[in-house]
Amino acid sequence: MASGIRIALFTDTFVPQVNGVARTLDRFADALRSRGGDVRVFTTSDPQSDARETGVTRFPSIPFWGDPHLRMAPVFTARARRALEAYAPSVAFVATPFGIGLAGRSAALALGIPLVTSYHTHFAAYARYYGLKLVEPFSWGALRWFHNAGLRTYCPTRTVARELAAHGIANATLWSRGVEHARFHPGHRSRALRHALGAGDDRVLVVYVGRISREKNIDLALRAMRIANRTLPGRFTFAFAGDGPYMKRARATAPAGTAFTGRLGGVPLSEFYASADLMLFPSTTDTFGNVLLEALASGVAVIAAQSGPTAEIIAPGTGTLVAADDADAMAAEMVALALDGGRRRGIGAAALRAAASFNWDAVFDRLIEDLRAVV
Repeated sequence: MASGIRIALFTDTFVPQVNGVARTLDRFADALRSRGGDVRVFTTSDPQSDARETGVTRFPSIPFWGDPHLRMAPVFTARARRALEAYAPSVAFVATPFGIGLAGRSAALALGIPLVTSYHTHFAAYARYYGLKLVEPFSWGALRWFHNAGLRTYCPTRTVARELAAHGIANATLWSRGVEHARFHPGHRSRALRHALGAGDDRVLVVYVGRISREKNIDLALRAMRIANRTLPGRFTFAFAGDGPYMKRARATAPAGTAFTGRLGGVPLSEFYASADLMLFPSTTDTFGNVLLEALASGVAVIAAQSGPTAEIIAPGTGTLVAADDADAMAAEMVALALDGGRRRGIGAAALRAAASFNWDAVFDRLIEDLRAVV
């Protein structure tokens, strides 16, 4: 139980924004409250937010130039300090190293409030992906400064925790993830949706779910789709669920007839996963692929680009890992699984069993127990 614990959560992204960090932090806040604790979220303003929401303080912000779905705020240190003094939390939990997070970090240190941080975005990998390798040493220096002020740095996978420790970030601690098993389940499979997407009974529906952006290695998935389509013409249907700044290129280079649904949520997202036969996960920059768990829980066979964090989720037999730059290997696996429905369904069944071990209640119980140790 979290009775008596009060968390001030500082984050530059929060619902109604749609991304893995925002959704995870929203679940964290709900878990604290359901266990008898209290949380005050300090985050950016958002034109889509509900004016009636409680427990959330929003700071003025503007759209991020690289993606208008995200927001940027100045470092409101004085305002954050006044808010912390008024709220009197047990712990300041800083989730992002940007305007809101920097303000929360500064205010907590000034007031002597126990501080913890979390690590969600692989900034060094992003720098390499965009050809900015020269800034990588500086990014690690900034991250050491930011995180080492706290008593914990919560990491989503052991791979990430080891990498942070290797770069001098102390107290890297595992905070894993779970999946909503009632929401993501093979029972949501919809024949009507498959037909609406163009996937008849004789076709294999291959999907991508997530942000459509360059750092997600979307080009790998698109190349693999085109190769597989040439190898087995008329056998595949492709569909993308998500949005992002790379949408124009994705539409232009995807195989003819590829469906783009935009962002999905609720039952439509559950049905999209469960109605798929294969899911591609080309990203190597994710610190934890939440969509991987959602696909596993939906009984979908996954073909993913090899990376440390992804390998922790996709155990042998529950999916396939291919080299991060090998579109031919990804396409070959698509073709092999299209031709062998028994193997494809067997992987999906193994994926469903593996997903059962990822439980949100257990994840949050461990996290709250550790936060009590911090207090």
